[in-house]
Amino acid sequence: MVPRHVSRRTLLKAGLTVPVGALAAPTLGATGTAHAALLSAATYSAYAMGYFKESPNQSGDSYALQLAVSSDGLNWMPLNQNNPVATPTAGMQGLRDPYILRKQDGTFVVLATDLKGRVFNLDNQYIHVWDSANLTGFTNYRRVRLHTMNTHSWAPEAFWVPSRNRYAVIYSANNGTRDVFMVNYTSDFVTMGTPQVFFDPGFNVLDGDVLADGAGFYLAYKNLGDNNLYVARSSTGEPNSFTTLTGGLRQGNAIEAPILVKSNTGNAFWLWGDSFSPANAVFYAWQSSNVNGDAWSPIGQRTYTAPINAKHATITPITAAEQAALVNRWGAPQWNRLKSYNLPDRYVRHANNIVRIDPFPMDPTADQQWRLVPGLADPAGVSFESVNFPGRYLRHSNYALRLDPNAGTPAFRADATFHRTAGLADGAWASFRSYNFPDRYVRHSGYELRIDPLGTGSALAARQDATFQVTY
Repeated sequence: MVPRHVSRRTLLKAGLTVPVGALAAPTLGATGTAHAALLSAATYSAYAMGYFKESPNQSGDSYALQLAVSSDGLNWMPLNQNNPVATPTAGMQGLRDPYILRKQDGTFVVLATDLKGRVFNLDNQYIHVWDSANLTGFTNYRRVRLHTMNTHSWAPEAFWVPSRNRYAVIYSANNGTRDVFMVNYTSDFVTMGTPQVFFDPGFNVLDGDVLADGAGFYLAYKNLGDNNLYVARSSTGEPNSFTTLTGGLRQGNAIEAPILVKSNTGNAFWLWGDSFSPANAVFYAWQSSNVNGDAWSPIGQRTYTAPINAKHATITPITAAEQAALVNRWGAPQWNRLKSYNLPDRYVRHANNIVRIDPFPMDPTADQQWRLVPGLADPAGVSFESVNFPGRYLRHSNYALRLDPNAGTPAFRADATFHRTAGLADGAWASFRSYNFPDRYVRHSGYELRIDPLGTGSALAARQDATFQVTY
């Protein structure tokens, strides 16, 4: 037991872990209510995402906190070149399942599973915690103990409970009978309170996420019995008060890690999930106009783009000023990806110097990353330089696209230069017209890229083949 006269700041500066109930919790009182009123008046116009990374052959794995931002909540720009912004230094020295919560005072707290790698048979009573003023820096790193049971503490998340004047920290654990959600109540994410069962529907569950909206608390979870996602509702947010609203939801072969998000504009709600297999690390999404109902429509992958190799994410609304500060602090990517319009699960990549569209995810990660530079033959155009093979460019040879080193000749520069136009199938996307064969456009055929004669009179399928999204 830690003496109560020892300050939390002293403990945290010393890098010590803080056991359950070790320090007395302060009360928030009227201050919490005032802050809640300020938060409700905030104008959120963007979103921040936190995540860790895994790729099929593990070369793209990162068990640390990653950040991305989005203006529309669907298309994401990774920050810091898709590199970590915070890395645990204690416990397993790695994290999974990060969660970002805006606290009642407007600042943030970050929670995460204390686990590194893909070995899951470890029971850990602790989670990682950081404080952050605005996500441009992370302070007071600590590991906090949630319980003394011989079980895991996976996928911690949190939400504010006004009736308790406390935050509820929920997490996946085994209560000796089955996998349930546990909860601890806290005011400061240091003193974690006594654990208790939060949600036990009588079958194994995993990955709970709570969205407070209006007079309701909405819990998204995975049923481990049928491997589908569900949404439940409670009017109080109290333990064992949730009633399931939906039938099972699934896209792909496997899904987990649900995220409930309310759109900043209009009455739209999104439910995200991702495949738990790193070999198929794909995000899926649904949309509904009524989170209190059972009408969730799948969103096609043409509509959204998640960060490369992102896993088990968290999404929180932010202001335009916060978005600008994040981009200024961590930097926008110095590369892009090209997403196929009619096969939106595929991206342009090079493999053995052949340029093709392949399903995401893929390794090496950088095969799908391109620097869009001024055209080698015409600076008003664009050339595509490989990220992992600098000095090599996408060029056509006998109409087929290849990745070749810059020969420095006029012919090479012309072959490697394209003019970006409005997408032939969708003007909001892009098409690329050859510089030296201006009647020909880059398109995929048999998954390989080439330049072919195309125009508005061409068949719709051909125009779709020649349409790409310049994304991240």
